[in-house]
Amino acid sequence: MSHSRSKIDRFFLISVITLTVAGFVIFLSASLGLLVQSGASFGTVAAKQAVSLLIGIVFFFIFSRVKYTWLRKSALFIFLGALAVNLLLFIPSLTFHYNGASRWLQFGFLSFQPSELLKIAFIIYIAAWAQFVGDKLKTVKFGLIPYIIITGILSTVLLVQSDTDTLVIIAFTGLIMLLVGGVKLRHMLIGVVLLAVLVAGVVISRPYALQRVKTYLNVGADAQGSGYQINQSLIAIGSGQWTGRGFGQSVQKFGYLPQPTDDSIFAVAAEEFGFIGSCILLAFYLLFAASAFRIGNRAEDIFGGLLAIGVAVLVIVESFMNMAAMLGLIPLSGVPLLFVSHGGTALIITLMTAGMVANVSKYRK
Repeated sequence: MSHSRSKIDRFFLISVITLTVAGFVIFLSASLGLLVQSGASFGTVAAKQAVSLLIGIVFFFIFSRVKYTWLRKSALFIFLGALAVNLLLFIPSLTFHYNGASRWLQFGFLSFQPSELLKIAFIIYIAAWAQFVGDKLKTVKFGLIPYIIITGILSTVLLVQSDTDTLVIIAFTGLIMLLVGGVKLRHMLIGVVLLAVLVAGVVISRPYALQRVKTYLNVGADAQGSGYQINQSLIAIGSGQWTGRGFGQSVQKFGYLPQPTDDSIFAVAAEEFGFIGSCILLAFYLLFAASAFRIGNRAEDIFGGLLAIGVAVLVIVESFMNMAAMLGLIPLSGVPLLFVSHGGTALIITLMTAGMVANVSKYRK
């Protein structure tokens, strides 16, 4: 096999740059909505996001330059390290609570969301495992069982954080990676059924999750209560019409939309840039995924291939879940719109993982 070392895949690079720039522009506009909310300073929020963006860009460059194979050799340590960081959430003095969830670690003025680290650690570990066991991945013993064990460990850690959305995204990403890696379809279907049972169990046992599903099934039932966010989001998206109100001109972000810089940021973007602008944004996410899949397909080894495909699935599933929730197509989820939403950890990790994929694209078989 001849290995050629070349430049970063052009289409992938274009999609990353566009999503990063567009995301920051949309974020700046959405942050203006914080001016009407007491105690939130536009300058502070924008500066924090800008710092995260710069750190993310530095990580992108580092990971795109250093050959990705070191990740495979350190996969187990990366995974155990990410798990250990998540276990710190069980120490009350380090935990920062927000909206009823305890998903953040607070160190002085820095807050950090460890589940973001867990996502990429999981992808690296699954990709390394697939390379390690090779053809044995087709068997239950080396394919399905290890997946169930790892997902089981993650479930315990994430459900304590009330982070069902992240669990679903990670578990689904793992299943797609295994399918691409050669796991039999019937084994994968068992995985899907187990995941569905787990999610159903969470929905039934947690009042907030059950309420989200009820609201989804009847959006208009409690328009001022549980249905408030989705109704305001649909008003924002609808009032954007074809071409939008124009940059910075969203009305809904000023006190109507809850969390205009977080979960609801797509609604702000749709209101300002309209249906056409939303479709262009969507097209760049699809370009990101398609080019990452192509990189995965041409990769030098199984590990590099599954790493690229895992990142593509993660980014596309998480981002589409955010958009679909704002459009009322799925129950509301607390997942960010990657590259766009407020959240330093998510932005840094997303750019870091994009750097890994960029590096894989340099080495083709």
